[in-house]
Amino acid sequence: MTVQPRRLALIATFALLLLPAAAQAASSPAQRLINAYAPITMLREEQDPPCETSAEQYQPTSVSTVLGNPAVGLKRVEEDGSEVLVKQGPTAADVAGLGSDYHLELPGDPLGDTCVYARDFARLKREGKAPPTTYAHIARQVGRPGLVVQYWFFWYFNQFNDLHEGDWEGMQIAFETNTARAALAKGPSEMVLFQHAGGERANWEDDKVEKEGTHPVVYPAAGSHATFYDSTVYVENGQGGSGVGCDNTSEPLRRVAVRPVLVPTFPNTTGRFKWLTYFGHWGQEKGFNNGPTGPTTKTQWLEPFSWMEGQRTTSPRLPGGSIAGPAVTSAFCSAVEEASNLINLEARSRPAAIGTIVGVALLLLLFVGVTRWGPIDLGELRQRRAFGQLVRAARQLYGRHWRTMVPIGLSALLIVGGVRGLAALAAGGRGVDSAAGRAGTHLALADTIESVGPYVAGAIVAAVVIFAVRLLTETGQMGFVDSWSGMLRRFWRVVAGQLLVPLASLALAITVIGIPLAIWKFVSWQFVQQEILFEDKGIRDAFRGSSELVRGRWWHTVRIAGFFWLVSIVTGPVLGFALIFTSFSLFWINLIGSVVFALLVPYVALGRTLLYFDLGARAEEEPAKPWRERWQRRPAAAEA
Repeated sequence: MTVQPRRLALIATFALLLLPAAAQAASSPAQRLINAYAPITMLREEQDPPCETSAEQYQPTSVSTVLGNPAVGLKRVEEDGSEVLVKQGPTAADVAGLGSDYHLELPGDPLGDTCVYARDFARLKREGKAPPTTYAHIARQVGRPGLVVQYWFFWYFNQFNDLHEGDWEGMQIAFETNTARAALAKGPSEMVLFQHAGGERANWEDDKVEKEGTHPVVYPAAGSHATFYDSTVYVENGQGGSGVGCDNTSEPLRRVAVRPVLVPTFPNTTGRFKWLTYFGHWGQEKGFNNGPTGPTTKTQWLEPFSWMEGQRTTSPRLPGGSIAGPAVTSAFCSAVEEASNLINLEARSRPAAIGTIVGVALLLLLFVGVTRWGPIDLGELRQRRAFGQLVRAARQLYGRHWRTMVPIGLSALLIVGGVRGLAALAAGGRGVDSAAGRAGTHLALADTIESVGPYVAGAIVAAVVIFAVRLLTETGQMGFVDSWSGMLRRFWRVVAGQLLVPLASLALAITVIGIPLAIWKFVSWQFVQQEILFEDKGIRDAFRGSSELVRGRWWHTVRIAGFFWLVSIVTGPVLGFALIFTSFSLFWINLIGSVVFALLVPYVALGRTLLYFDLGARAEEEPAKPWRERWQRRPAAAEA
């Protein structure tokens, strides 16, 4: 089509008139303000994309990833609970003004294979349809001086405990001035990061506020997108609007600078940002896993200062580890994750969830089962006992000799502390090649000591308890010093024998076809320490003696030894799990868990030693027969 010269001149004139206005808008104080303080996000980088759920699979992006997307549906929930498809591929105009009975539905099932969402988002990024974006809102509160700049992050999917489509998180920066121009001149006073249903605030000059020039550097947690000030793992107990579980912002990280888009406080249903008038859900409605509502539905949209004043000033970090035993806080993270998995399973299939609970109950019943809990006779330790009698006898023996057992147990804390000091000494404080990570012989040695040390420490303390029982059977009394002295005279055999058990089992398991044999032998070698300390055997004979003792009584050994093992690793974390919901700091919670673990080492060692005596008594009553003979007897018994 040919454009007439007069019309062309008219268009050019209008363009020239509009250019100053466009330039003025681009350089307006409001635009310059949101540009100056636009955040830089540090996202946990995937090492195996796109389905690595422990890393961040998404990034803050544009709402156009879901609005105008032909694969996304707009649905309405009827009064009877049924859903009606209103439109496929809804645009901003289609959702404008709609209420809470509407929701968007992305392709996929948040309770199914969530990698569907990750693959879709990866495709959108490749096609240039998911640019890193933040929606900037300059907010004021009636009756309060000052203004805030809110940066809202839209995420395609929430890969956390409450799996759901769509996610809104963000942050806000407060200024003590009333205009954008004055805010640019004076600078911020305070900021708060949005975290689940709450947030964490800080003064702008606080050390924890990291900046690149005027741009704050923030760390959205992988999957949950709660935003934090640093790279670590945060433990959330639900207080102050925090979530329940663990938010991970730790390395490796990738830097993503987001482009701010200025949005109005009071949008209308026909303007450019009409999607802000949508009060429905930005994802499927799945009960516990409902998609969220948008920014304008949040309290801080119109009451930014009142909301900010109610937020906490710290977020508890996951401590580096426990002094001894499993870290309580780490166990909390795993427990919350498993509980969430069960809730998600129930939402997807109630029979499957019920079946899981029943299965766990049956497993616990398998451990405890039908048993005798009395009578308890500590006059003769070498006797046959039922499961319940072993559990109670170990407790009573501990209580009768607690003045010896408690110091022996607490010595585990000193040994583990010494081992960790040795690991630090082995590391030598030398630098690590940042490109290679933890590398070098000295660091490999330090890591080995750090990993093996607690196991060796537990073995040493258990050996001291075992020798204390030997003294009790021989002299009728036990003592702290004599028990340590007796163990130290056999120290190298005790440590070497205990280390060889997992190493030999691992060597068998590495072959893959040897895994069943590795499990079998690991259980058969459970009493190497007792054979060394009670019978003064060499390591080879101790392995042989333990195997002879367990032969024919393998399942009996698994049941009882497994119970005592569970007691040792579960009790501290369970106690700590409850303490996490109190005002105790995570340091003290982990310390309490470590002390409980250390005090349980003697109880577990006593229980295993009484099991050793029990197996010996059973062996004397009915010596184990070769497996071929036992196998031949079973068909005969079945035929009879």
